Amino acid sequence: MENVVERFLRYVRIDTCSDEESGAHPSTSRQHDLARLLTEELQAMGAAEVTYDREHCYVYATIPATQGCEDKPVVGFIAHMDTSPAMSGAGVNPRVVRNYDGQDIVLNQELGVVLRTADFPEIRKYRGQDLIVTDGTTLLGADDKAGVAEIMAMAEYFLTQPHIPHGKLRIGFTPDEEIGEGPDFFDVAMFGAQAAYTVDGGALGELEYENFNAAGAKLHIQGCSVHPGSAKGKMKNAILIAQEFQSLLPVAENPMYTEGYEGFYHLDSIQGSVETAQADYIIRDHDRELFEGKKKFFLSAAAFLNEKYGEGTVTVELKDSYYNMREVMEGHMDLVDKAVQAMEEQGIQPVITPIRGGTDGARLSFMGLPCPNLCTGGENCHGKFEYACVQSMEKIVKLLTGLVGKFL
Repeated sequence: MENVVERFLRYVRIDTCSDEESGAHPSTSRQHDLARLLTEELQAMGAAEVTYDREHCYVYATIPATQGCEDKPVVGFIAHMDTSPAMSGAGVNPRVVRNYDGQDIVLNQELGVVLRTADFPEIRKYRGQDLIVTDGTTLLGADDKAGVAEIMAMAEYFLTQPHIPHGKLRIGFTPDEEIGEGPDFFDVAMFGAQAAYTVDGGALGELEYENFNAAGAKLHIQGCSVHPGSAKGKMKNAILIAQEFQSLLPVAENPMYTEGYEGFYHLDSIQGSVETAQADYIIRDHDRELFEGKKKFFLSAAAFLNEKYGEGTVTVELKDSYYNMREVMEGHMDLVDKAVQAMEEQGIQPVITPIRGGTDGARLSFMGLPCPNLCTGGENCHGKFEYACVQSMEKIVKLLTGLVGKFL
């Protein structure tokens, strides 16, 4: 059997960054590179019903039930292949730091990039373990190639250990999760599982069954450019109006100041000139009522500026992305209980927390496939300070194999 870390190191070197502006499905053709590789590896290890959706870039496979377990529930395991467009995933050059000493880690001496314990104090808990880090120029891709590698290692384990009883298992790998489009073409009926787990969380022990309600908003501002020497009473500076809009939002409801169940407005990008400007926001809250309130407040801020500067100055494109899967999961808490039991049997302390983001499982749960989310062993995702713990990844493979036994 191949070590889960060997798989992970191979997968992260494949650039699978998604692109929310492309309008294509998948959003980037490079995601097919990993999909094809996973298809070949699943076929080589003897998985059944290996299906590669060449149009939309999904990979499905089956680990057949062992004799006498054909009537057990069909359980799925799902991870996404894309990495976040927040930072480049091209040319990932991972390094394994053996027996981490608890001190700062120099990621790139030439560029002066250092993973500092003062900035990320939680890394000290990995003292004495092995960490996989970046070279300081790209993200790592543990989100979610750690999950992909762990599911693949689990699949190989069962396919090479036919004496271990288990029901039918289904595997699914998706594109475009990072831009909220992972489930868009996921064939739930063909997948055929009664329940599934996404393996797309963070540190060892994390277990999640609730997430943000989420919306995306594009703010378009039409200004009026006039020579500054004669601009009095005539100019409308779109950039300044964008700044004014931001100043109307609650200062404390910003990702920098929130945690736990606290929601936020996040200004993700802004560009423009005096004549026109555009700002992209995401709006998040775990509570549906508060979420709806945030969207109304956002629109009211735009209306206020239109009243001040003239109708049509500010227009908003607002679209819901996904909802809190707790609404569905409250009827399937046995899935969470089984995961807790499997963790405890592996000596893993369960840490049940709300996801301050989303997963494919959020939308899939509303599509009829309840999906709690499991840890991957990665931390600091979406940036150059991302890392993954080798020992955590190895334990998660054992967690997955142990969890399968809870459905017998």
